Amino acid sequence: MKLLIIEDNHSLVANLFEYFEGRGHTLDAAPDGLTGLHLAVTHQYDAIVLDWMLPRLDGPTLVQKLRNEADSHVPVIMLTARDELPDKLIGFRAGADDYLTKPFELPELEVRLEVLLARANGLHRTTRTLRIDDLSLDLSTLEVGRAGQTIKLYPACRKVLEVLMRASPAVVSRETLQDALWGDSAPDSDLLRSHIYELRRAVDGPFERKLIQTLPRVGYRIAPAA
Repeated sequence: MKLLIIEDNHSLVANLFEYFEGRGHTLDAAPDGLTGLHLAVTHQYDAIVLDWMLPRLDGPTLVQKLRNEADSHVPVIMLTARDELPDKLIGFRAGADDYLTKPFELPELEVRLEVLLARANGLHRTTRTLRIDDLSLDLSTLEVGRAGQTIKLYPACRKVLEVLMRASPAVVSRETLQDALWGDSAPDSDLLRSHIYELRRAVDGPFERKLIQTLPRVGYRIAPAA
């Protein structure tokens, strides 16, 4: 499993890394809600372990944004000391798949994650489509279209487009896009600039309304046409 741990308790995060990495899993971690949301929409994870009380963005709000704005169906299990039924209902209604009360045993968390993954892999998923203005990206078929026209993109450009659309209207840094494309092996040459050029030519070139924006020294974003 590739897991994202969104938790501000450093000792707990260390325990999770020791346990799950020791069992062959891969983990990323975020110490606050905004960082966690950013990682969740720009990277692919099998599941997310999410704390309720977080700096900058709490767990229920984060998972709600993940479901409603990013159209992500990644399994989410919430960790919290809150054990009253009204609190659990808040978490589930926000979009969490499971709920584990602190303190907990690590093997129980592992089993719950395995159940969530098995359930997710067995479900028939309906078509999921990202939409910005008249631009669409079908995540099931990888088809890109705008204003009824099919747009052909190279895989790298399509990946950049997906990251920008998932994060919209937020700005995505060059570093984040490079990581999404190449991980820790980013090339020395400025290939990202070339991909952005090709993406803009394909997505914006034939159309009057432009969607892809460059913010100098910051990054890129895609936003609905004004």
